[in-house]
Amino acid sequence: MRTSIPLSPLTRRTLLKGGLGTLAAATLLGVSGCGAPRSTLNWGNWTYYLDYDVDTGRYPTLEEFMQTTGIDVQYLEDIDSTDSFYGKIKDQLQLEQDTGYDTFCIGDTLLLRLLDNNLLQPFDHSRIPNLAQLLPHLRESSYDPDLAHSIPWQTGMTGLCYNTQLYPRGVASVEDLTRDDLAGKVGVLSVMSNTVGLIMLDQGVDIASDWGPDEFDDAIGFLEQHLASGQIAQVKGNSYTQDLQTGDLLAGMCWSGDIAMLNEEAGEEIWKFVVPEAGASYFTDSFVVPTGSERIAEVEQLIDFYYQPEIAAEVAAQLRYVTPVAGAREAMERVDPGLVDDPLIFPSDETAARLHEFRPLSSSENREFSAAFAKALGL
Repeated sequence: MRTSIPLSPLTRRTLLKGGLGTLAAATLLGVSGCGAPRSTLNWGNWTYYLDYDVDTGRYPTLEEFMQTTGIDVQYLEDIDSTDSFYGKIKDQLQLEQDTGYDTFCIGDTLLLRLLDNNLLQPFDHSRIPNLAQLLPHLRESSYDPDLAHSIPWQTGMTGLCYNTQLYPRGVASVEDLTRDDLAGKVGVLSVMSNTVGLIMLDQGVDIASDWGPDEFDDAIGFLEQHLASGQIAQVKGNSYTQDLQTGDLLAGMCWSGDIAMLNEEAGEEIWKFVVPEAGASYFTDSFVVPTGSERIAEVEQLIDFYYQPEIAAEVAAQLRYVTPVAGAREAMERVDPGLVDDPLIFPSDETAARLHEFRPLSSSENREFSAAFAKALGL
């Protein structure tokens, strides 16, 4: 039986589902001019990834940035999956032409692909003084040493979730997703490293270590088996949240911040985020600047603005992802004291010990594994 979960009458998600389309909604609702701006910056991002005021239809911190700097920002919420976004911009990227974005926030898989092909511009850290606020463990990237071409925007956890009202039994492991009473009601994520990483962890693989094709193939075999049987009903990017809301999905793989935001909009904890017994993976989405942009100086100002602890806390208070900015927890005391101990924003030491980074892939591995993942999905 299809069950709908009631939400508040007007939320950001209902606006975006109301016929405007994601890109149009972000453009129309998010940014208007502020006097006579010096320049315009186009920022592409995943949906639901910046603080937003439903009543005004605006992004409060972004409005503050525009008013402070005089830089107008066209904020475009049109990244739903890594592959679809790359497919949209790859031709312009390869020709080093304007992609329509001066910056966008992407994960390590696409970051590696763009770095390997020299399609990103280097940052001048001297123009980003607040980068000193970056948490120590994020200052070295296995993908991008010294963060020469990428600056963390948000980090977060990829784990499991379930509907506490429609499936109170809950799940604690990837294997639990194969239960008969969840058949056809399970979803996984379209980001290869996230989905395969969780499966590999459940199979006893240290995803940060020197695993190889055999371990990867075992994980793909699990995925193919349960896709073919119909146990796994859907493989999606950000849009999986809509299927959680309708009750089409009862459990699956999820991103931590999405679950926090769904519960906040619902006014109660309908969905629970779980760090599996075998551990969860963590991800970092980073600002990058493609070679075709002429606005890197403005992007550096944008990054510097968002690395202020007070601003980072305001963003984290709504997104509920793990902020990369040191001092944000202290700032949260002023922004929203009730969130100072929120484990999705500030994970405990015990939770942090169960989080693992998917190891960097060589360019050949990335091509091979991405192709295998796409084949498993029938793409």
